Amino acid sequence: MAGFMVVMATFLLAGLVKGVIGLGLPTVAVALLGLVMTPMEAAALLVVPSLVTNVWQLAAGTNLKRLMHRLWPMMAGICIGTMLGAALWSGSDARHATAALGVALILYALSGLLSIRLSFPAGSEPWLSPTVGAATGAVTAATGVFVMPAVPYLQALGFSREDLIQAMGLAFTTSTVALAAGFAYQGSLHSGTAGGSLLALLPALAGMHIGQWVRTVVRPETFRKCFFAGLLAIGMHLALKGLF
Repeated sequence: MAGFMVVMATFLLAGLVKGVIGLGLPTVAVALLGLVMTPMEAAALLVVPSLVTNVWQLAAGTNLKRLMHRLWPMMAGICIGTMLGAALWSGSDARHATAALGVALILYALSGLLSIRLSFPAGSEPWLSPTVGAATGAVTAATGVFVMPAVPYLQALGFSREDLIQAMGLAFTTSTVALAAGFAYQGSLHSGTAGGSLLALLPALAGMHIGQWVRTVVRPETFRKCFFAGLLAIGMHLALKGLF
């Protein structure tokens, strides 16, 4: 019962974060659940809440067709990287996965706290998009976290705020579907896991609703800094836990 309450509270908080700043549900859920279970167990619970909330985010924009035309090489890279990563990481030591999750969270938190913005030479997108996609897929397969290096790369492409949010929704939806396929390949996506993931959808949606209200009374930038600071602390803990 205690474990069930931890999962429900985690997805409530993760949904709240996504409701305030438009991202962070998978990252927060995997980061917090990674403290009490393996990253892959946490990521398996994430499949339904992540898919539903990211499709919601994806459908809210108005330029999906144009974004899919531009970003399809990145989406293809995510799928290939995730499936290859799932095969590579299958049966690996859980401590290594925990350490990898910690490192991914640290890098993401630092990029947010330091407001790092990347830039790329003109003409590099045709080869860089599938490369970033494949790297994101590999990180997703290892840690269950979708954000690195996809989010910094998308931020560097110069999208408007609305298009950026929709592009992240597209990337996260693709990552979720590819991760679910990876779990199916490993044989770890069974009825018990699917049922737990479906139950986790309810607090995630409730958290998003609360977060949308919080956004009206708290500056998103202040909340974002607290979010990244918390991720940094959790990432350092997980990295040390996995290494020692």
